[in-house]
Amino acid sequence: MKGYLILHLHAHLPFVRHPEHERFLEEDWLFEAITETYLPLVSRFEKLADDGVPFRISMTLTPPLVQMLRDELLQRRYGAHLDRLCELAEKELDRTRHEPRLHDTARFYHHHLNHSRWLWHERYKRDLVGAFRRLQDRGVLEIVTCGATHGFLPLMQVQPETVRAQVSVAAAHYRQHFGRDPAGIWLPECGYYPGVERMLAAEGIRYFFVDTHGIVDATPRPRYGVFAPLFTPSGVAAFGRDPESSEQVWSAEKGYPGDPVYREFYRDVGYDLDYDYVKPYVQSTGERKNTGFKYHRITGKTADKDLYDWRAAFHQADVHAGNFMFNRERQIEHLALTMGDRKPVVVAPYDAELFGHWWFEGPVFLEMFLRKAAHDQSVFRLATGADYLRENPTQQVATPPLCSWGAGGYAGVWLDGSNDWIYRHLHGAAERMIRLASDYREPSEIERRALNQAARELLLAQSSDWAFIMKTGTMVEYAIRRTREHLLRFLRLEREVRDRAIDEGWLAWIEGKDNLFPELDYGIYRPGVSA
Repeated sequence: MKGYLILHLHAHLPFVRHPEHERFLEEDWLFEAITETYLPLVSRFEKLADDGVPFRISMTLTPPLVQMLRDELLQRRYGAHLDRLCELAEKELDRTRHEPRLHDTARFYHHHLNHSRWLWHERYKRDLVGAFRRLQDRGVLEIVTCGATHGFLPLMQVQPETVRAQVSVAAAHYRQHFGRDPAGIWLPECGYYPGVERMLAAEGIRYFFVDTHGIVDATPRPRYGVFAPLFTPSGVAAFGRDPESSEQVWSAEKGYPGDPVYREFYRDVGYDLDYDYVKPYVQSTGERKNTGFKYHRITGKTADKDLYDWRAAFHQADVHAGNFMFNRERQIEHLALTMGDRKPVVVAPYDAELFGHWWFEGPVFLEMFLRKAAHDQSVFRLATGADYLRENPTQQVATPPLCSWGAGGYAGVWLDGSNDWIYRHLHGAAERMIRLASDYREPSEIERRALNQAARELLLAQSSDWAFIMKTGTMVEYAIRRTREHLLRFLRLEREVRDRAIDEGWLAWIEGKDNLFPELDYGIYRPGVSA
């Protein structure tokens, strides 16, 4: 064994839950990810484990995602969503019965969706978090945590209490749901700034990830580049992303997902078919949307798309898995020659939703790669961050610079002309929350509830997803509305606490709506509180 490969999947979605509406478009983000990514991943990982394949992989399950996956309202709504997809699958079998190639794909979707429904209700009993936890307990998966609501920490460092809250609330949430301390953390957006590791060390977190330049631009300059982690001054390790393995999977232009044989994401029957036919399966407002039924392959840079052949696509995913393994073997053999007695580690992190949602064949690729890596090569070993540190306890000490894995590598995605207006309000609310935590040390029960809810609203407003959406220009109105709503609720709660005029009916409603972190204690914002 000449080196290690750390394959990490970052699974995250913003907290979206709207009990006041029967159906809400943005809840589809979760429903699509369950069907296309989380169910395929957990079932394939489970199959690998049952087959005795000795694999190791790590994965983030962020607190908002865990909370949504375990929410009874969202579980029921996902079940209804899956029923509608299975109903459409039945209709598609009939519609395509005289077109053999389309009908073959329709039969595939019919089987896939009905199997997904069986997995959801029967095998996993609607508890995917429990299914992932069991894989961790079996020793094949290492789950790491994230910021409580995926807040971009470098832009919060002016108020250390807010950073501490993001880390501490997340760690407590992880312990509650996974029954152990988190070994690692995915800093939201890989957003690091010097000193944040002290907050991580206080929670017993041993490692985090940064983008490539977070390692190569560290001080002092790292001897081994991104192929060995660095110990920060607090003792927490920083692992850097390998650009070569990232591009081979990430890039739609140069990477595997752009292969012409794979399924075309942007052609969907929700837009292609007669409106009256798809009307029951689009938005409640009547607007068209993706249904997940896609019959074309990428083909090339042309508007004319050939029909999709799932068998050929799955075969290509197997071929690409072999190519990815071959490339990692050659890469690690070369690195081993140049690094002397230090075994290199190649870190390959990706958004989990790439596998299945954006790249439909991605879960097949992952399963095939994990099988091949376990049985068809002996150059590298699959590992996690904790595995590597346990076997390699001595590392160079250095400090990464402020960095992220967003476009440009720093904070530009989350701080530009499209979204910079939010920060004066976020910082102002944070300052008020810190004062509330200091002023109310022995609150009444109703005051405690209001103060805890104020902390939840601040955390939700701090989600990096809202600034990201404003920057990218998709669903901007929703992101602006969510930011404003959480801030306005926070300010009302603060005012009612200060005025001793808490509207208990409204408080109960907002507690039921924004119901994440039921164990949250607002005192985490008190200056001087240890994490």
